[in-house]
Amino acid sequence: MKAVLGLEDGTVVKGKGFGAEGVALGELVFATSFTGYEEALTDPSYKGQILMLTYPLIGNYGISYENFQSDGIKAEGFVVREICDHPSHPKSKSTLHEFLEKEGIPGICDVDTRMLTILTRKRGAMRAALITGDDDGERAVELAREQPTISKLDLISEVTCAEPYQIKGRGKRFVVMDLGVKRSILSGLNQRGVDIVVVPASTTPTQIQEYEPDALLLSNGPGDPMQAKNAISVASVLVGKIPIFGIGLGHQVIALALGAKTYKLKFGHRGTNQPVRDVDTGKIYITSQNHGFAVDPDSLNDAELRVTQVNVNDGTVEGLRHASLPIMSAQYYPEVAPSPRDVEFSFDAFMKMVGGYDAQASGY
Repeated sequence: MKAVLGLEDGTVVKGKGFGAEGVALGELVFATSFTGYEEALTDPSYKGQILMLTYPLIGNYGISYENFQSDGIKAEGFVVREICDHPSHPKSKSTLHEFLEKEGIPGICDVDTRMLTILTRKRGAMRAALITGDDDGERAVELAREQPTISKLDLISEVTCAEPYQIKGRGKRFVVMDLGVKRSILSGLNQRGVDIVVVPASTTPTQIQEYEPDALLLSNGPGDPMQAKNAISVASVLVGKIPIFGIGLGHQVIALALGAKTYKLKFGHRGTNQPVRDVDTGKIYITSQNHGFAVDPDSLNDAELRVTQVNVNDGTVEGLRHASLPIMSAQYYPEVAPSPRDVEFSFDAFMKMVGGYDAQASGY
């Protein structure tokens, strides 16, 4: 099947199509993970983006359907160097091509992903159009340029849950505002005994308080944090009333709710090898991340937020804690372990902040 990728700067790359025939529009971003394509494709934080993996061979262990982070693919399209047509794994139930085809997602392979990654690092993440079933490069570039930038899109409403639901636990009750929450985050909380109530992103502060929660968790999610208007409002109202923890987009929402600012990164942090340094201890942790925006450290003084962790590569803010209130956040995914349980302590630190939790007794 013919396929073409066009970027807003006029770049045209032709290759071989796989998955579904059609057109995908979104911001082209790259992730550096060697494995985990099943998790990445279904991560709601990739909504509005065409995902490109830098590792050259993708699909060699197939699709197990056991590691989804949501109910299906959330990335708009998929770009890889080489796709494996004959996966080898005892749990594999389909090929990557069959998976994308079933989900209606276009993919392109046999392209120079190294060149595209270097181009993205040089010029920044760009709007792109991926067409399968045709290789009209001019049309692809035109479609890329016509679409709005990711900062103008309300992507949260496309990935949040439609109705509240509960995951019962024996411990403290957490309300999780679903801005595009990953299943692994919910699993990480549930394994610690948390009684979880997941609510849509449109939920009001009053509705959250009616659940009588011991804490509020603002989840990860896609797009510009400035689009999370209701979540920002909810956090600002509930500050000082209940403990608040933010992950990913939720980390940025907390900063905005307390008066700080965010900005768009040139090409973001995506992958399972992002080094993070703890400001107090100097320890380095390897983390999994997926974000294109960051908190402005120069705007934190008036927000009474202290930087607790920074990215080793570029110094961006990775962790925050309020000076006096039970509020903390992490830009990375604390439940993912690129190295054995590197940053799972973030969950435990917040739960201790909430009170009534013994991490050692729970096995964590």
